[in-house]
Amino acid sequence: MPTYVDGFVLPVPRKNLAAYRRLAQKAGKVWMDHGALAYQECAADDVKPGKVTSFPQAVKLKDDETVVFAWIVYKSRKDRDRINALVMKDKRMQHDHKDSPFDGMRMIWGGFKTIVDL
Repeated sequence: MPTYVDGFVLPVPRKNLAAYRRLAQKAGKVWMDHGALAYQECAADDVKPGKVTSFPQAVKLKDDETVVFAWIVYKSRKDRDRINALVMKDKRMQHDHKDSPFDGMRMIWGGFKTIVDL
């Protein structure tokens, strides 16, 4: 079954990882309530700086931060667009961004068509 995926890579200060996890659990529930098929957030475990490219380089990782790699799975891009519009209007997602536990300016995200699904 073809699917559509939103992917995210972002830096999170290690001291804020618990707060980030709470925020991600809340956000994941909202996405799932609106129809996402899966929601995953993962903290770096075996991620090293590269010589040319790497996850740490991509987000300009600082010494006191870790990389989070996350994705949300949808039935289709059309479904993704519909679900994201609902999520953005959901009152549970309203919060003061200045209190965010991560630097959103260094977050990378985008939508991807599935080309292999085993």
